[in-house]
Amino acid sequence: MSQSDTPTSAAWSGRFSEPVSERVKRYTASIPFDWRLAPFDIQGSLAHAAMLREVGVLTDQDLADIRRGLGEILADFEAGRFTWNLDDEDIHFNIERALTRKVGDAGKRLHTGRSRNDQVATDVRLWLRHAIDRLQELIRAARIALLNQAEAHADTVMPGFTHLQAAQPVTFGHHLMAWQEMLTRDAERLADCRKRVNRLPLGAAALAGTSYPIDREFVARELGFDGVCENSLDAVSDRDFAIEFLAAGALIMTHLSRMSEELVIWMTPRFGFIDLPDRFCTGSSIMPQKKNPDVPELMRGKTGRMNGHLIALLTLMKGQPLAYNKDNQEDKEPLFDAVDTLADSLAIFAEMVPGIVVRAERMRQAAVEGFATATDLADYLVKKGLPFREAHEAVARAVRAAEQQGCDLADLPLDALRAFSDLITEDVYAVLTLEGSIQARNHIGGTAPAQVRAAVARVRARLG
Repeated sequence: MSQSDTPTSAAWSGRFSEPVSERVKRYTASIPFDWRLAPFDIQGSLAHAAMLREVGVLTDQDLADIRRGLGEILADFEAGRFTWNLDDEDIHFNIERALTRKVGDAGKRLHTGRSRNDQVATDVRLWLRHAIDRLQELIRAARIALLNQAEAHADTVMPGFTHLQAAQPVTFGHHLMAWQEMLTRDAERLADCRKRVNRLPLGAAALAGTSYPIDREFVARELGFDGVCENSLDAVSDRDFAIEFLAAGALIMTHLSRMSEELVIWMTPRFGFIDLPDRFCTGSSIMPQKKNPDVPELMRGKTGRMNGHLIALLTLMKGQPLAYNKDNQEDKEPLFDAVDTLADSLAIFAEMVPGIVVRAERMRQAAVEGFATATDLADYLVKKGLPFREAHEAVARAVRAAEQQGCDLADLPLDALRAFSDLITEDVYAVLTLEGSIQARNHIGGTAPAQVRAAVARVRARLG
């Protein structure tokens, strides 16, 4: 057996006069984290082998042997039997060596017309495409959970806030549909990102293409890509698609963080709008009365982790000359952790939403306490002919008077209200009720219960 055939000899070792040190092996090794690319590496290799047979580089027997050998390796990997060797540097060499041990020379021919540069770029795109599809299903589940709660609470009154101060009454269903809109945009962004992920780099080889008569379009069809990367230099060095994914992921986590923040606030006794099931909370080691919303708090915290991954990849790529550089090995750990974080967060969120216990009476009480129908009173006066600025001033004085008396606007007697404008008549009480205010917003995008139910129906129809 020649030096180059020994299991501990790198495929490129003939150029060097001394072996790589053990410390450098550990420092440069990617196996501890990119092992999860193995099924996609095998998928790409099967398509590459089929193409090499089509163009006459491999024989029928070569292709049959490669398919058999890679199938056995995949089975070993899925069963946890595959042994990774750090001396073989990365998953590509590990799989190639294992294949060669199983099928002989056919395994050595598999690498014809490709490089690890275009091979790993293909693996990452295949893996990320699969991850995006899985995340889309998780987003869909979270959206359905929100739709169900929104429909159940289309009539539940709560204060809407600006500056975290009570502003106007809305329904809890309407509020949840705002969360749903955030996740809708997240799904759209991932779908758009997938289009740029779904391009085939394989065939670019190391950086300049290959002199073998390859058929890249054949491989693209085999792997379900929408097309090929059309410049070999860009194909092996581009990580835009990964950065774009992390940007979309950071927005998903930002949205989950905002939702989590509201759950945390609403669960405090000062608000008391909701409660969360015990399975999403923890207690205190010294304060027996505590019920802490740890899950939404941690979800809020993991958003910083996601933002960090985005910045890491932007920084990784900002100074790289064309084409491939070893720096690019650092793209995988942020990507892998980002997908894991997103998948766990979305799955837990979709499970947590149906468990939200709504304290409707406390929500309603808070809406009353915040003079939430003041804007409706101003609108009422404008409709009676008063200029808006004068109506605004009259209502501000009415609110001050109600505040001093410790009551809501609707509790002020008619004579007291008329002191602020003689345009006010008995019909004013219809607009000062919370239900009257909500029902008045009966248009697309409004908080009226009928509009909330219509919005839920539209989204359900789109989801299919």
